[in-house]
Amino acid sequence: MPKWVDILLIPLINLALALFVSGLVVAYIGENPFEAVAILVKGAVGSPYGWGYTLYYTTNFIFTGLAVAVAFHARLFNIGGEGQAGLGGLGVALVLLALPWPHWSIALLAAMMGAMAFGAFWAAIPAYLLAKRGSHIVITTIMFNFIASALLVYLLVNVIKVQGSMSPETARFGVSLPNANDVLPWVGFPRSTPLNVTFVVALLACVAVWVLIWRTRLGYEIRAYGHSEPAALYAGISPVRIIMVTMLISGGLSGLMAINAVMGEAERLVLDPVQGAGFVGIAVALMGRSHPVGVFLAALLFGMLYQGGAELEFERPAITREMIVVIQALVILFTGALDNMVRSPVERFFVNLNKRAA
Repeated sequence: MPKWVDILLIPLINLALALFVSGLVVAYIGENPFEAVAILVKGAVGSPYGWGYTLYYTTNFIFTGLAVAVAFHARLFNIGGEGQAGLGGLGVALVLLALPWPHWSIALLAAMMGAMAFGAFWAAIPAYLLAKRGSHIVITTIMFNFIASALLVYLLVNVIKVQGSMSPETARFGVSLPNANDVLPWVGFPRSTPLNVTFVVALLACVAVWVLIWRTRLGYEIRAYGHSEPAALYAGISPVRIIMVTMLISGGLSGLMAINAVMGEAERLVLDPVQGAGFVGIAVALMGRSHPVGVFLAALLFGMLYQGGAELEFERPAITREMIVVIQALVILFTGALDNMVRSPVERFFVNLNKRAA
C-alpha cells in the first residue's frame, strides 16, 4: 500500500465518517448540520481572532502529539502527557520566578530547559518501573497523571501561591513572550490572542523529532525495538536504555507544552494548565500516524475543533459543550479504535489493484 494512503487517505476517510456521524447527531437534536459545520469552520479560521486561538490550541496539541508519537515508535503507550505537561508547568514557574530575566528570549530558553527537565523526570519514573520491574506503562503513566494533579494542587494552595492571596496560583512572571500581534501586526491578530512565539518552537520540535526518528542512530534503535524486541536484543540494543531514553524524550516534549500555556498565555502557573491537551495528544498521534507532518495536521484539526466548537456553542445554544466533546470523541473513535474498519478494505483494494497491474 502506498505511503500516502496510510498517512493521508485513510485519516481523511476516517475524518469524513466521523463528521458524517456527527452530522446525524446534530440533525437529531433539530439543528442543520451544514450550518453547524459552516459556523464551526468560520469560527476556527474565518478571522484573525479565530486563527489566533486555533493555532494556540494547535501548539499545545503538537507538543503532546509528538510526545505520544515518539513513545509509539518504541511501542510504548505513554498516556501520561497530562501529568508530564503539568509538571513541566511547575518547572517553567520555578525557573521564571527564580531570577529577574533580562530578555524574553533568554527566559524562554531557560523555561524550555525547566519544562523539559520536569516533564522528563515525571516520565522517567514509569519508564524505570517498566524497564526494571516490568510494570505496565499504561497503568503507571495514567496513575502519575492523578499524582501530578494532586501535587500541583498542594503546591499552589500551600507553597508557591502569592502570600495573602486566596487564588491558587503563582505570582505573575516578570517576563512575557511576544504574541502574534507583536510579531505579525499586519496580519490583524488582536492583542488578546493567546498565540505566541511558542508556535515556532512547536514547528521546530516537529523538525527535530523527524530528524531524531529517521535520521539518527538512536531513532533507528527506537524503531527497531518497537518493531521487534527479540531482534533488537540480537542486534545488541539494550531494552532498558531504549525504554528510558524514549520516555525521557517523550516526557520532555510533553513538558514543553507548558511554555505555551503557562509562560505564553497565563503568564503564571494556575490550576490545571494542561486542560486535557495530554489526552488529545493521543488522538493526534494516532491520526497523524506518529509522523511529525501528520501530527501537525492532526493538531491543526483538533485546534479547529476546539476553537470552532466554542464559536458553535455560542451561536447555536442547542449544541452544548458536551455535544462538541461528542464530535471530538467521534473523531478519536474513528481515527483510533475503528481505524481497521477503514484500513482493511482500503488495503485489500490496493492489493487487488497491484495484482491487476502485475
